[in-house]
Amino acid sequence: MKTKILILSAAALGMMSTAALAEDGAITGAAGGAVTGAIVGGPVGAAVGGVVGLAAGAALDPPPQRVVTYVEQQPLQRSVVIKEPLAVGKPIPRDVVLMPVPEDTRYSYAVVNNQRVIVDPRTHTVVQIMQ
Repeated sequence: MKTKILILSAAALGMMSTAALAEDGAITGAAGGAVTGAIVGGPVGAAVGGVVGLAAGAALDPPPQRVVTYVEQQPLQRSVVIKEPLAVGKPIPRDVVLMPVPEDTRYSYAVVNNQRVIVDPRTHTVVQIMQ
């Protein structure tokens, strides 16, 4: 039992040090999810937590400043009204038309509930809500 705890602790510390050095939120999310999953569910929990953390970390990476600037400079389009509250990390409905960001194809934007919203076009997940 002590051996398992020692191995788990060493693995967790190794993952956390890698995450601390990484600039990518996806890597940080994967490591954090794996550590949490390992604590709760052992090796299987670590695998599941890593995958979930990877997805969450990737979804929450803030867009580069050039993307924010591009979206701010675009003429305000007709706003789409949705009933669900807007939140970073949550998807918007698939029927909301997204406008591409030419400088960085990883991002698109839309005007939803009178707010400019930067979105991951693959998942329709809100990355940033403009003020």
